[in-house]
Amino acid sequence: MATLTVTERGQVTFRKEILQHLGIKPGDKIELELLPDGRAALSAARPPGTIDGFLGLLAEKTTTVATIDQINAAATQGWAGEE
Repeated sequence: MATLTVTERGQVTFRKEILQHLGIKPGDKIELELLPDGRAALSAARPPGTIDGFLGLLAEKTTTVATIDQINAAATQGWAGEE
């Protein structure tokens, strides 16, 4: 457990190893959820993904080109739990 000190202005500085553990980098945002009994849960705020980011994951992964009908059929099977 890490112990942090609150400054006169009510600010707290997190140590580098804590930020690394949470996956927080400079410029990132932090979410703080207030819990019962005076506790809180701290986590890295993750912005929702974009379609461009998703498509970027798929870039250059295959040389196969699918038609719209093939893509729709695959999506339908996926929603139905089929492979």
